[in-house]
Amino acid sequence: MTHVTRSRLSDGREILYFDEAPGRVPATDLRGLTPRATGADGSGEVRFDALSGEWVAVAAHRQSRTHLPPADECPICPSTPGRSTEIPADDYQVVAFENRFPSLGPVLGEIPGNPGWGTLAPASGRCEVVTFTPSHTGSFAELPWDRARTVVEAWSHRTAELSALPGIRQVFPFENRGADIGVTLHHPHGQIYAYPYVTPRAEAMARTAVAHWGETAHRESLLETVVRQERQDGSRMVLEGEHFSAYVPFAARWPLEVHLAPHRRVPDFAALTPEEKDELTGLYLDLLGRVDGVYGSPTPYIAAWHQAPLAPGYREAMGFHLQLTSPRRAADKLKYLAGSEAAMGAFINDVTPEAVAARLRAAVSPYPAPGRGVVVPHTAALHTITAPTQGLPA
Repeated sequence: MTHVTRSRLSDGREILYFDEAPGRVPATDLRGLTPRATGADGSGEVRFDALSGEWVAVAAHRQSRTHLPPADECPICPSTPGRSTEIPADDYQVVAFENRFPSLGPVLGEIPGNPGWGTLAPASGRCEVVTFTPSHTGSFAELPWDRARTVVEAWSHRTAELSALPGIRQVFPFENRGADIGVTLHHPHGQIYAYPYVTPRAEAMARTAVAHWGETAHRESLLETVVRQERQDGSRMVLEGEHFSAYVPFAARWPLEVHLAPHRRVPDFAALTPEEKDELTGLYLDLLGRVDGVYGSPTPYIAAWHQAPLAPGYREAMGFHLQLTSPRRAADKLKYLAGSEAAMGAFINDVTPEAVAARLRAAVSPYPAPGRGVVVPHTAALHTITAPTQGLPA
């Protein structure tokens, strides 16, 4: 069972400790930070792009945020007698706290409902940091199963609470891993954005999901259909459990891209059963280890946990799943988003999804795995389509 302890930092931001045992007494933040502004003047802004119909957040105050500090200056390591950090504790397990340099928030509320050219509003919403471990080094894949399970519980807890805040339309937990992705802190951590609008990617997926939901008379969501078809085909499957499957999508955009999805329709972390969370933890750790094992060294990635938006109609039709992507296309090469991808959003992949799935099935995790449970890789040979054996292009 995960035990949650709430406290406040000296500027008023909320901090929550997630522990595997009870008894934590939160320490006082001794830094004496200036109380943050909680009204519209303390937030950035969102501006409406009339050409695309999308909102853009403008957060100029983030230019001054900490950037890749050395270990002795890390703001999310435990505090010591000689140095106070964002976490006023000499040790912790998993912590979530409001970002000191948020893209959204701290103001909460609705944004304009009928925007046009020139429409702007305070950037309402909330941004949180989730620290996975007190250790400054390592990665999520190196966490023991119990600690990773606590992170999953933290994601579930924060999803439920953030979804209930005024004006929130979508909650997005994610992890940026590696300097090549653009992280600003080496310490293993992730973030959660609670948006006041449905993001462009979610809107695009919602259009197809809602149409499919109607075509099936509300019997099967589009994600359920895709997962079922990937399992039946088999050539892109990587891992398969009782509740979840991991596969390289049929039309993968990135050199390394894997989806991890439940077998039933689930809107978000908060709707998962304890048994599903247990299996998700083991599969996710195994998958991350395989991603690093493809080249035998840490791979930069974005772990994007797609959750159904809170907008009416979307929540029923859309499903929860992980989209893990990496620009790494060879041991020493990255894919950059250039003209077609960056300007037109039209991706061109240099490797077949079947080849990537074969590499991931064969990959050996560089991390020890005791306590993570037994996870059996999917055997593509059991299916009618055989995965190609060629590797990723150089």
